[in-house]
Amino acid sequence: MVTVTTDRLANLRELMKAHNVDVFLAPSEDAHQSEYIADCDKRRHWISGFTGSAGFAIVTTTEAALFTDGRYFLQASQQLDDNWTLMKQGIPGVPTWQEYLINNLPAGSRIGLDPTLINAVDAHQLTLQLESLGSCLVPIQENLIDLAWGKDRPESPKDKVFVQPVQYTGKTIQEKLADLRAYIESKHTFGVVVSALDEVAWLFNLRGSDIECNPVFFSYAIVSEKNAILYLDLDKLTEQVKEHLGSDVTVKAYSQLFQDLKELDLNGKKLIVNNKTSLAVEVAVGETNVLEERSFITDRKAIKTPEELNGMRACHLRDGAALIHYFAWLEQKLLSGEKLDEVDAADRLEQFRAAQEHFVGLSFATISSSGSNGAIIHYKPEKGTCKVIDPTQIYLCDSGGQYFDGTTDVTRTFHFGTPTDYEKRCFTRVLQGHIAIDEAIFPKGTTGYLLDPFARQALWKDGLNFLHGTGHGVGSFLNVHEGPHGIGIRPHFNDTALAAGMTVTDEPGYYEDGKFGIRIENVILVKDVDTPNNFGGRGYLGFEHITIVPIGLNLINVELLSPSEIKWINEYHQECLTKLMPLIADDPLAVDWLKKETVPI
Repeated sequence: MVTVTTDRLANLRELMKAHNVDVFLAPSEDAHQSEYIADCDKRRHWISGFTGSAGFAIVTTTEAALFTDGRYFLQASQQLDDNWTLMKQGIPGVPTWQEYLINNLPAGSRIGLDPTLINAVDAHQLTLQLESLGSCLVPIQENLIDLAWGKDRPESPKDKVFVQPVQYTGKTIQEKLADLRAYIESKHTFGVVVSALDEVAWLFNLRGSDIECNPVFFSYAIVSEKNAILYLDLDKLTEQVKEHLGSDVTVKAYSQLFQDLKELDLNGKKLIVNNKTSLAVEVAVGETNVLEERSFITDRKAIKTPEELNGMRACHLRDGAALIHYFAWLEQKLLSGEKLDEVDAADRLEQFRAAQEHFVGLSFATISSSGSNGAIIHYKPEKGTCKVIDPTQIYLCDSGGQYFDGTTDVTRTFHFGTPTDYEKRCFTRVLQGHIAIDEAIFPKGTTGYLLDPFARQALWKDGLNFLHGTGHGVGSFLNVHEGPHGIGIRPHFNDTALAAGMTVTDEPGYYEDGKFGIRIENVILVKDVDTPNNFGGRGYLGFEHITIVPIGLNLINVELLSPSEIKWINEYHQECLTKLMPLIADDPLAVDWLKKETVPI
């Protein structure tokens, strides 16, 4: 493989030598950003070539290693050059990046890092483990990769911030600040540092466009019992935003935060910081002056207001209409013999979404994947390397939109020819897992960790499985991935019980490298459910699906389905027909396709 990162690594190692460090760390993202980041912050991508959203790069004087999980094994193997060693997390015998630093480096190693790119909890744990080896972390004020990147590094985004009206949020700034201050008072603390970008946007009912596909902006905030200070690039303010913030919020330059933290008069109290907040924030405040805990705002943001839930329902209907137009168009083009590559198709889908009311942009880069590319779980097609869509192979499309009234994320898997019996069996097993989650009823206090086997049981019957989570939270015109809840087998999914008002995806899948990928994904809302009994007086919950898009009929093996599963499919397709037909009535091709794909089985 061509070693395209040779010069970049050489420049970085010269800088490491100049700063007296033996190792430099390149995490996947800033500690307070989403999985998407601005071009100027794609440091790990620049130094390694790997574009996946989850990965951790370690560069020593002689080696370079990239750590990532099962979603990205195939992608990373294709993108890393010969300078890099791929460390497949979760595979027996493969160390974590922390274990690598502890067990593979010489004693006394100096490990350089940008303190804004590692959270304080991880830094403390690692420091304790390194101390016995005589090794240490060395915070470096200016990121060495930025220095190596030099004048070619893109500038920071400059787009204006804008107001998210209360008709969509359901709560004013004043109401949200009052809730937060009541929490601060209950903890007997001075205040809180807000460092997650989506939390700042949510708290102040503002949105931006600094991060690709996520309507957030570079910012921090400090909220105390008396003051609320928002830190951002002052050039991004408009008169409307200033009026919106009014006298309730003081606005300061983004660069002023760390100096203000150092100068805070805490009156003997502690300052609350998110347990994912960067080491740089804690260092500025002083380790003994902070109270690390899970974010209060994250928990509040996860429970959507009635206005947010209604907005999510509405935007998913319009989004569903866009997908009907798209799949009808795609099938007609392919069956007529037209050659379309994966990027051509993704671009056309974006056009259909852009025609919908309140559309702002994509919620993530569209995964338009034909045949074996569908097995790359977070595949992103690119011109020159992507495939021409083959109607004789499975086509997987995972896509979503950002609308002023909500955020969508939907995956559908279709076959525009004649699928094999094996493909149908695999698809049906995935569908059964999807239905099992959709129909689940469970006592309050249940976590997504406990529900995850529902999605896998049918696959397990055939000795099949998938390596990603079953579901993640979805923002309301915010990040398409948000916590703290989700459905999956990782331990953190057992930390947060599902609660009425939460949004979460239902997306089991199955993938065979070199052959195909299958995933069926809806966004579902957690809701209260009336049950004949109420054991323990806890109350019970269930789900409401708000993604309304047909599921590929020709991929279903009806013989594997139970009567109740057949009933679910037919009722779901009738719902698609009833709700979407009025929205696509002016497109005869889409009308015919929708009727065809919702015929009862």
